[in-house]
Amino acid sequence: MAQTRSKIATVDPVWDRITDEAQEAVRTEPLMGGLIHACILHHKSIEKALSYRVAAKLCSNEMSMAILREIADDAYAAAPDLIDAARADLVAVYERDPACHRFLQPILYFKGYQAVQAYRIGHWLWQQGKSDLAYFFQMRISEIFGVDIHPAARIGKGIMIDHAHSIVIGETAVVGDNVSMLHSVTLGGTGKEEQDRHPKIGNGVLIGAGAKVLGNIQVGHCSRIAAGSVVLHDVPPCKTVAGIPAKIVGEAGCDQPSVLMDHMLGKDA
Repeated sequence: MAQTRSKIATVDPVWDRITDEAQEAVRTEPLMGGLIHACILHHKSIEKALSYRVAAKLCSNEMSMAILREIADDAYAAAPDLIDAARADLVAVYERDPACHRFLQPILYFKGYQAVQAYRIGHWLWQQGKSDLAYFFQMRISEIFGVDIHPAARIGKGIMIDHAHSIVIGETAVVGDNVSMLHSVTLGGTGKEEQDRHPKIGNGVLIGAGAKVLGNIQVGHCSRIAAGSVVLHDVPPCKTVAGIPAKIVGEAGCDQPSVLMDHMLGKDA
């Protein structure tokens, strides 16, 4: 009975799907076999695959892949919620990004997904008081992915960052669950103050490309920020804001803007 329970406990439909997709990809494109085996098929779990992928991306002459992989393994072993978040992020990308057709793609190719998973390890290091290692992760994530997230920032689950070029998220920023954002988004401060100075983004928020949300302000749940907007004041829940400076131009248009990914403003905007 104990052995049966152990086998049941190791069943992982998400990982099984990823490995099935990986095997099919190798059959379809044999030239990708080396990469896909190294990143996916040589591993027994999603956390081991992510440890390898993050370490392979962030390693340099200054920090070896072996050391980074050990750090990632330690993080996943100590904090299973990191894997829960990685799974939620994976599903978010698959469901919201029309260019994503397989669970395999974000792990192998999408720098937004990879950058967020690397940030999560850096944030875990920050929580353990290992600030220099956390800063190293921040530096390498910025250099490799073009995504600059301070390791102290708090980011929820089910995050999708599409294209993920020139993303900046400051030290005291908070991002809720099920948030979607596009490239060139900044969650920044407004000056040189050193205390709580960055935005607090609610659950289910959709942030358009190039939007700048600045200062210690609240963006209510299930709201939309139009592309190119500069948000300097609180945004109520379930509203759409647009412009420079951003103003309320209507309702959010749906219950889950971040899931539907509808960026079009209504006729009344």
